[in-house]
Amino acid sequence: MTDTITKLTYQTFQQGKSIFSVAHKNLSNQLMNLVAPDIKRGKPVPSEVFKKLQERLKNIQEVDWLDGELSIYPTDILFDNPWEDFFRYYPMVCLDMLQIWNRVTEKKYQDFSSDLSIEGYPKYYVQNFHHQTNGYLSDLSANLYDLQVEILFGGSADAMRRRILKPLKYSLQKSNFSSIPQRDIKILDIATGTGRTLKFLRAAFPMASLFGTDLSPAYLRKANELLSQIPGELPQLLQGNAEELPYLENYFHAVTSVFLFHELPQEARQRVIEQAFRVTKPGGVFIICDSIQLSDSPEFEPIMENFPEIFHEPYYRSYMSDDLVGRLQKAGFKDIQTEVHFMSKYLIAKK
Repeated sequence: MTDTITKLTYQTFQQGKSIFSVAHKNLSNQLMNLVAPDIKRGKPVPSEVFKKLQERLKNIQEVDWLDGELSIYPTDILFDNPWEDFFRYYPMVCLDMLQIWNRVTEKKYQDFSSDLSIEGYPKYYVQNFHHQTNGYLSDLSANLYDLQVEILFGGSADAMRRRILKPLKYSLQKSNFSSIPQRDIKILDIATGTGRTLKFLRAAFPMASLFGTDLSPAYLRKANELLSQIPGELPQLLQGNAEELPYLENYFHAVTSVFLFHELPQEARQRVIEQAFRVTKPGGVFIICDSIQLSDSPEFEPIMENFPEIFHEPYYRSYMSDDLVGRLQKAGFKDIQTEVHFMSKYLIAKK
């Protein structure tokens, strides 16, 4: 009976986030119609596509719950929500829309505050991805990011992140590392951002040594703030470019990357994969979570076509049809498996 009540609570929690996200989007669209009626909003999406989207949303919530029941992770993380950040920063998300609309109207895609230095970053990184204020380079951006992404994905961004945990746990159990104490297992999260993925990795691997790297010092500060709240060993965070990972060869038992590859040009995607291969131990696993692609979700082509037009995603069109399996194989990975959950695709590759 307790499990039934808990599951119902989880479903209600997720539905509440979805309803809130839809309400936010509807309100912001209505305001945009008044403030900037000439902004392009993409092509109309057929109603049957939205029905399929709702089916996938329901399915990922069911899988999310089942993985908790299987003890892939504690069920209490299903209710994890940054409430303090929500009440503190949601008003700022709304206020930030004014700056976003201004950049959209004026087609400003490399718009950064004068007090921010953009020196030393790859050219492709110096973008206002999603029209975010200051891209990934300011504390404001880092504070608003998780809220903005949750709204974008109808409250399911964390559920998509957690889908890496089951294949990761099973891959390590079936590898030649299965007899190694968990405290000796090393896991790296590439482009760790605000640390949400590392937080879920800690829940699933409470004793493992966790590492995170990201290009943005602002996002690493946010990650440190988030992860410092968790009892136990603090994941080791390091600023670095994923194209030149600052780690030894064959160092990690597992490497993960969530929501990175669609924001990279093709040549950078290959270099990041090659770096992931270099730092992964033989017998280890590399797991990618990113957007769906045309090859696995052709029915959602209208949404994928609209995504880079509505949001500033300059490398998404090349990502849509990119052969990620081929790239992984070229780097040396083998036994590559793929999964799709809601709007995300997962690639599980062995070394």
